[in-house]
Amino acid sequence: MPDTATRRDKARSPLDHDPQRLRQRRVAAGLTQAKLAAAAEISASHLSEIEGGTRNPSPAVLVRLAEALHCQPTDLMPPAGGS
Repeated sequence: MPDTATRRDKARSPLDHDPQRLRQRRVAAGLTQAKLAAAAEISASHLSEIEGGTRNPSPAVLVRLAEALHCQPTDLMPPAGGS
């Protein structure tokens, strides 16, 4: 049943994000998942799921992640026009 839960989580989120862009920004900023998660006020496991692509962030979480990474939320989303 984990597949159903994952699909449900993705279906609930209005935002798509680019897990690779998020991870690249975090690594470039010299932050661990734990430090970025704390700055964004989410759990490290939640961030791990977002970076792993199994969960999309809510709009509020995406904004907090962007603020912690000193970038715009759109910088964490797929480029316009696809990959």
